[in-house]
Amino acid sequence: MRILSVVGTRPQLIKAAALQPALRARHHEVFVDTGQHWDDAMAGSFFGELGLARPDHGLGIGGGGRADQIGRMLTALVPVVEAEAPDAILVYGDTNSTLAGALAGAAAGIPVAHVEAGLRSFDRSMPEEVNRVVADHLSAWLFAPTPTAVANLRAEGIVDGVVPVGDLMQDLAARVVREVRDPAVLGPIARSLSAEAPGLAPGSGGASAPASGPASGFALVPGGYVLATVHRAENRDPAAVAGWLSILAAAALGGSRPVLLPLHPGTREAVEAAHAPIPDGVVVLPPLGYRTTLALQLHAAAVLTDSGGVQREAAWLGTPCLVLRRATEWVEAVAGSGGSMVVVGLDAARAADELARLAPPDAAPALAAARAGAVDLRPAGAAEAIAAALDGPPPAPRAADGGAGAR
Repeated sequence: MRILSVVGTRPQLIKAAALQPALRARHHEVFVDTGQHWDDAMAGSFFGELGLARPDHGLGIGGGGRADQIGRMLTALVPVVEAEAPDAILVYGDTNSTLAGALAGAAAGIPVAHVEAGLRSFDRSMPEEVNRVVADHLSAWLFAPTPTAVANLRAEGIVDGVVPVGDLMQDLAARVVREVRDPAVLGPIARSLSAEAPGLAPGSGGASAPASGPASGFALVPGGYVLATVHRAENRDPAAVAGWLSILAAAALGGSRPVLLPLHPGTREAVEAAHAPIPDGVVVLPPLGYRTTLALQLHAAAVLTDSGGVQREAAWLGTPCLVLRRATEWVEAVAGSGGSMVVVGLDAARAADELARLAPPDAAPALAAARAGAVDLRPAGAAEAIAAALDGPPPAPRAADGGAGAR
């Protein structure tokens, strides 16, 4: 089958890296990058690091408002679809690129395959929620990562074409985690990061504290630092920025346990627009590669994030995780964590209490060492399941009846 795969963001590149070998073993893939994450720090380095093929078509569509961006993506995808004449269009996740790819398929009468179908936060104020719902209702193949995702689709009347496959990102994480289990991996990472944050003095704990002048580097030890990632639209208005920065400030314990914050360009712009000072002990870094991010998660005292991908990785690794969102679509990750993953939103008091419970400074190093020594993550087999499901024809289109049960 000739499949046109549409990606555009850093998480989608990770998913494509997990699927591409299995997909290309069975099918002919035409790889399209919309450019939603348009700079090399956010996306470009992933091609070499993860062994991804370079895109056959790079659309270069980054920046702009949501509606404008989706419109430009759709306009650019139409001639690509016409020229390539694929048998199916494959989209991932819940981004603007996902929605544009699904709309392009629907407009051309080409069946759409949606990876990570059925996820719901039930919060329609989130752009991602709208994107994933619309993509699901336009798709012929719906590759569901969890039982809850299957149930969500059934509740919306979507039954035909639903294929439970497991989590594609688990396949890649299982492959890479073996490379980063040894805490010695933190040494080269610390040396690399010190070049990105030259205003730091060497520290003897987890990482360095802020200093007034340049320094030669900083140290990282298991359980001696916290990793944070923030990129969702809901966390970019000034009040939200102040809220999560307050949580990070408390997590840094006055600089004695620094918080590493690889900052998405859009979030950096939001922080600057809010004129929000970076708290002491919060180390702002550029976006990091996949292997580095996974290593830092595994050996951290805890992870603070609004990322769906980082939530799942933290769950697989067993790292304590505070979810900086009102709700999450990855309900199994929370329910199956044994209390080590907690949705705290921007409640600073609750975040501080949960962090004290899950990663007390005196116990965190031993807990991190034990976690890394015991981690044994197995692949989900999602990549092979998706590639195999695409061997057959898509389910016949369902006639719309105007209601939720149309499918």
